[in-house]
Amino acid sequence: MTIAFLNGEYMPLSEAKISPMDRGFLFGDGIYEVIPTYSGNPVGFIGHTSRMAQGLKAIEIANPYTVEEWQIILSSLVEKNVALIESENIGIYFHVSRGADTKRFHAYPKNIAPTVFGFAFEIAPPQPTAKEDAKPFKVALEQDKRWQRCHIKSTSLLGNVMHYQAGVDAGVNETILYNSEGMITEASSCNVFIVKDGCISTPPLNHELLPGITRAIAIEAFKHAGLVVTETWFSKAELLEADEVWLTSSSKEVAPVVEVDGKPIGTGEVGEVWEKAIKAYHAYKFKA
Repeated sequence: MTIAFLNGEYMPLSEAKISPMDRGFLFGDGIYEVIPTYSGNPVGFIGHTSRMAQGLKAIEIANPYTVEEWQIILSSLVEKNVALIESENIGIYFHVSRGADTKRFHAYPKNIAPTVFGFAFEIAPPQPTAKEDAKPFKVALEQDKRWQRCHIKSTSLLGNVMHYQAGVDAGVNETILYNSEGMITEASSCNVFIVKDGCISTPPLNHELLPGITRAIAIEAFKHAGLVVTETWFSKAELLEADEVWLTSSSKEVAPVVEVDGKPIGTGEVGEVWEKAIKAYHAYKFKA
């Protein structure tokens, strides 16, 4: 049994309990982050903790810890769990809810302590750098039916879960989403990139998509390696006509997509630009 963190204490995950009156349970009233670590080294730690701080501020929850304190908790969870998980590829999940109140009431209650939870789990090893070794993805395509504040990494993930399940039901790995104007925003749990004529593109940030930390690291890594990358909107048609499509997330890194809605992307195989991109990402990811 792995070791979890709950409200200042470390304990077996099976012993971590919260009140049924916790607003995270009742309303999904909270913020979360997932931080990947490889051999104890976190990827994008500053980005993840900054985004968490911004999310907590947006919903008026006081950040319970400093950046340095979050670092100590993360390192402790990795150290306490590496032998139990039997892997050095460990994800750390942090979850901060508004806390438990004495009644169920929609407005933010005053003077309650936030609930802080963290646990460790095994993640996939880093993406291979040769395209013949990559695990390609197939995805579905749906109109986004979620709320209009997707830039906040809320624990209220039912919309994302339903979209992801649509992909599962279709026998694929993910679901890419488009808005009411037919423009691609993101996937249910990833950001989206396309390649056309050697140029890499990803949608610009706004309220319709999450500012992914892996997305940000990838963009800087690509630029550092001399690859051409722009933040610009593209349509469903442009997605389907792209030479390559990629997904980015903390657990997937930069994952190649070879099929969207049953239609092959490019040649239907992992592309050459992806091979350059994943090498650039690996070379840069611990510098972020």
